[in-house]
Amino acid sequence: MGQLHLNNVQKFYGDFEVLKGVQLNVPHGEFVVFVGPSGCGKSTLLRMIAGLESISDGDIVIDGIRVNDKPPVERGIAMVFQSYALYPHMTVFENIAFPLRVEKMAEDKLREKVHAVAKILQLEHRLEQRPGMLSGGQRQRVAIGRAIVREPKIFLFDEPLSNLDAALRSDMRIELTKLHRQLKATMIYVTHDQVEAMTMADRIVVLNAGSIAQVGSPLQLYHKPDNLFVAGFIGNPKMNFLPVTCVEASDTGVTIAYEGKQLTVPVARGNVRAGDTLTLGIRPEHLSLGTGDMTITTVPSVIERLGINTISYSTLSTGQQWCALLSGSAPVAVEQPVSVAINGADCHLFDGDGNALERRIDWKTQELPVLA
Repeated sequence: MGQLHLNNVQKFYGDFEVLKGVQLNVPHGEFVVFVGPSGCGKSTLLRMIAGLESISDGDIVIDGIRVNDKPPVERGIAMVFQSYALYPHMTVFENIAFPLRVEKMAEDKLREKVHAVAKILQLEHRLEQRPGMLSGGQRQRVAIGRAIVREPKIFLFDEPLSNLDAALRSDMRIELTKLHRQLKATMIYVTHDQVEAMTMADRIVVLNAGSIAQVGSPLQLYHKPDNLFVAGFIGNPKMNFLPVTCVEASDTGVTIAYEGKQLTVPVARGNVRAGDTLTLGIRPEHLSLGTGDMTITTVPSVIERLGINTISYSTLSTGQQWCALLSGSAPVAVEQPVSVAINGADCHLFDGDGNALERRIDWKTQELPVLA
């Protein structure tokens, strides 16, 4: 089993509070990704779970046992770092086998385990080679193999794909996802790349300035972010935000005004009243050319043609940056005005404190059907 419980975990460096009472439960077999901007505390939290950083307050519990004072070797974890940390003078076989040799495992059993791991990672034909003869992706697989061979309760990954090129990162994301399904192990993965988080995680933990901003599945965070930070962090390109004024709040939704135009957003009214300043959020992929519940005219300053999509970047009169993700052949041009449509059902609304008003939409209905 590999159950993890973080109970009000805090970390101080002097008087500076890096982690502010993190509370989290991770059941056995779950793939959890810690994501957030640089300096949010995600790597520090991972290192505390591993036993590489001391805990200022709170408890870390693995399979019901408090491990605050236990060294890394006694925690039942294995960690894969951003750097491969391979021994250049050793073969792939010996790099994978190293932790087993430290445990003084019998040679026949050691060889059996190393060959089994090599087969999982498709490294059978590389066992006698040294790291210098391998590609970046192969080296990372060796580092992962060295973790797998220990059969830990929990795997910890600290930005393991950061040193790889874009194409190889994509391939390794697929390999790690397959590996998780095959091993059925608990995995905690740290990244600053929200694309990695969205494509790999069962659940995402979004960290901001040492606190958990939201925990949920990728689609939960995408369709129902709790606050402005999560809404702006999850999604690529990022969500557009507009300063708006509440005209009316009723049981059917909240009507807002922007530059003389009105739009009703189907959200819970909360404590919002007429005259309140709110923030309207709309994702670039939910904009379209033509007419809708409300239209905004922009003048693109940059246009990116990606084939399948066209991305238009503009600056509104309010100074807000505006991005529209359109079809690949969309008839837009730099410095030529273009009108984009906004539909209220696609919008998010945030109060003056940056908290989301609950959307009257079931995001689960938007999932693709599972094919037999």
